[in-house]
Amino acid sequence: MTEFAMVNFFTDRAVQDDPYPYFDWVREQGPVWREPRYDVFMVTGHPEAMEVYGDPATFPANDAPSGTFSSCNAVSGPFVKFSAPVEGDDITDVIVKCRHELPFSDQLPSFDPPNHTAHRHLLMRLITPKRLKENEQFMWRFADGLIDGFVEAGACELVADYAEPFTLTVIAELEGVPESDHSLFRERLSTAHQSMAHKPLEFLYERFTGYIEGRRRQPRGDILTGLATATFPDGSTPEVGDAALIAANLFAGGQETTVRLLSFTLRMLGERPDLQRVVRGDRERIPNFIEETLRLESPLRTQFRMARVRTTLAGVDVPAGGTIMLAPGACNRDPRVFASPHEFDIDRPNARQHIGFGHGIHTCAGAPLARAEGRVTVNRFLDRTTDITISEEHHGPPGARRYDYLPTFFLRGLQELHLELTT
Repeated sequence: MTEFAMVNFFTDRAVQDDPYPYFDWVREQGPVWREPRYDVFMVTGHPEAMEVYGDPATFPANDAPSGTFSSCNAVSGPFVKFSAPVEGDDITDVIVKCRHELPFSDQLPSFDPPNHTAHRHLLMRLITPKRLKENEQFMWRFADGLIDGFVEAGACELVADYAEPFTLTVIAELEGVPESDHSLFRERLSTAHQSMAHKPLEFLYERFTGYIEGRRRQPRGDILTGLATATFPDGSTPEVGDAALIAANLFAGGQETTVRLLSFTLRMLGERPDLQRVVRGDRERIPNFIEETLRLESPLRTQFRMARVRTTLAGVDVPAGGTIMLAPGACNRDPRVFASPHEFDIDRPNARQHIGFGHGIHTCAGAPLARAEGRVTVNRFLDRTTDITISEEHHGPPGARRYDYLPTFFLRGLQELHLELTT
């Protein structure tokens, strides 16, 4: 369809609501296509995305840089420019000098090694296997408490009634936020979108800075004390702000995307009675059900990278400073990798090959947490009901559904999901 050539992917609501025909058209131009409006190199091919993920730029302090693709613009994409001119076939010096000018430059997704390596080491102190197991025990109890609030009424709006409070409180418990502060976090935070301003999430920074300072003065043997006393791989102690940033990054990022995952999994159950019968009858199939949902509807719509040096990708010349746009939702429907890619296959053998959580050194550190939240949620909704259906009053009848999606090119997700529950 030639009209797709004129589409503005970043602002067109029709494409945001249903991006897949557009992605198919882009893929027909090639797995890497130079989008003319913003001069972005769109990657819709799965192998090509893996190539980008697998070649991160590294900026060692006392050695020559290496690797091709910097994450400095992971969030800002092509919309904010460096103050220095981007010229030549190697822009290492410009990235090093100016990366702090880009929005979200103080957050882990925008870091490159070795800085990224050191800070991710701190993050992993928060999500050890032992801690995840303890957190999952909390999930089962808390999920039941939320479902208690609406199951007798026979209906819920999943995002507001369950997904947002569930994900927010689960991540708060994982990170050791005192239970007395849980209500404050729920009051101050939601999945309302942050504007592209420098150093967002000030509330989280402020709270975690206070927690970490307090634990350094008076250790308590809790999760926050573990983060407050963690050291970098070289044994040095992080600044309080570095540790607070890590905690805030995990909190914000983990909540937003997991809300969308939960809404898509429950929508799939409501839309597909055949699938609902399958997972009700065999709970062992729930993990692959969740992976296939992540493949078919990836909450992460875009990630960006910047070419440190001139390179080629799928035969396309990419200049130094060129912006790469990875589109997980498109790559996860690449027919070269996934047979019948637009169909939901609960038994798909390579469903987990999706890149809904990214890949490589920037793979979402909270992926095990999100998977556990999905597994607990699906199980508990099935346990507490005999049938889950989509509300026709709110979303229309089968074949003519109406859903409102997030108006953003960063994330794909439902704004609301009204369910009817039979007990």
